[in-house]
Amino acid sequence: MLIKKTRGLCPTCNTVIDADIVEEEGTIWLKQACPEHGQFKNLYWSDPTMYHRFERYNAVGNGIANSQNQDMPPGSCPTACGICNNHHSQTLLANIDLTNRCNLDCDFCFANARACGFIYEPDFDEIVKMMKLLRDERPVPAPAVQFSGGEPTMREDLVRIIRTAKEMGFPQVQIASNGVRIAKEPELALQLKEAGLNTVYLHFDGVTQRTNPFLKIHEKAIENLKAVGLGVVLVPTVIRGRNDNEVGEIIRFAIEHIAVVRGVNFQPVAFTGAASDDDVKKSRITIPDVLQNIEEQMGGVLKKDDFYPVPCVLPFSDLVEAYTGRPQVRFTAHQHCGAATYVFVQKDSVVPVNRMVDVESFFESITQMAETIKRGGTINKYKALLEGVKNMHSSVKKGEQGNTTEFWKMIGKTLIGQNFEALREFHWNALFIGTMHFMDKYNYDLDRVSRCCIHYATPDGKLIPFCTYNSGPVYREEIWKRYAKKLEQ
Repeated sequence: MLIKKTRGLCPTCNTVIDADIVEEEGTIWLKQACPEHGQFKNLYWSDPTMYHRFERYNAVGNGIANSQNQDMPPGSCPTACGICNNHHSQTLLANIDLTNRCNLDCDFCFANARACGFIYEPDFDEIVKMMKLLRDERPVPAPAVQFSGGEPTMREDLVRIIRTAKEMGFPQVQIASNGVRIAKEPELALQLKEAGLNTVYLHFDGVTQRTNPFLKIHEKAIENLKAVGLGVVLVPTVIRGRNDNEVGEIIRFAIEHIAVVRGVNFQPVAFTGAASDDDVKKSRITIPDVLQNIEEQMGGVLKKDDFYPVPCVLPFSDLVEAYTGRPQVRFTAHQHCGAATYVFVQKDSVVPVNRMVDVESFFESITQMAETIKRGGTINKYKALLEGVKNMHSSVKKGEQGNTTEFWKMIGKTLIGQNFEALREFHWNALFIGTMHFMDKYNYDLDRVSRCCIHYATPDGKLIPFCTYNSGPVYREEIWKRYAKKLEQ
């Protein structure tokens, strides 16, 4: 059964070709036909029921008002990137590659200076220029930047870069790190914290030596970050047959370290390098597969249906925009790019947020509140909030009473009292659990690309969607080579 038509890439030659998303044999597939290399059928989404549930959250945004290319014709994607008038989402998170150097040599990493034969490492002024590009976005400046690589802690000016990012107004500054230097140098953790770093995204593939040879390093890095009060998000690359049997244990590890671990963001493997068809078929795992494994390995404490796609939170943007009169970041990522939930962690329980709140009803109440404020004008804003919060109360479930009470206090403090510290309290008593499946040439869907909200900033003044940069027609390779230095340098 045909679900919809899109455009994709030929897995052999990277040519942009027509593609169909179809439901067959109880699975969602991406089917293409390249004039030169024939027909392809690759796994897109393993659970049709979840696919169609997520489809209900489809929300197309308006993109970046001052994007670099304002007159690009339809059909130019992805071979004429930066972000253009055909792109529908704002930048929620910006990535800036600080280097392709690394102090590890992982077998599935594409960011490896030794393998490249050259160094990619923009200088400080180039990085500032990229950050300015992000903060100049309209209608809303990019709110978050993540410094990645390679291994960003290889740069001696990392602390200065982080401090500058905070001075330029980024509310959220992150690094994606393997944790080696943070484990070896406790003083580095303190320096990062004092510079204004908000979160360390720590590569963390498992809780055993078989799945995670760097486990001792990671545990020491987490210990050092806890000592300075710097939050950690664990980022496992999930590969079928390698570590998919440990997703539940990774969540339990996070729960045990809730004082410092703010979340787990599972990333099903994307085949961005050389991979055979057999490799793809053997190792491919999709978002529903990961969530099914979580449900089974957590004994039903956390279930597939506890997870929602990113655009589900759009009503919050509508409410804040209506109340403040200021444009807000809009979460219009494609509904099949990721899934997430929050769980409340207390001494003797772990409770997903949707066990305390009827999520559908809750979001409906938020939407109605925003619409009431828009109609009512400035004088009635506060009255609309009070009435809206009263209506929302029916969505809060009566079970898990202790957790429900805390959740309700947080909602009241935030919406009525305008006490946004309440959100901070919520965050430090909750664990984010999410999964984001980045694309490769085998499951590349241009509809998803046009809705991407994670963008790379590059030294040539461009913003490029994550999956175009890493899996499209050789963008990463082109940019790195253009700004390359010889290894000796």
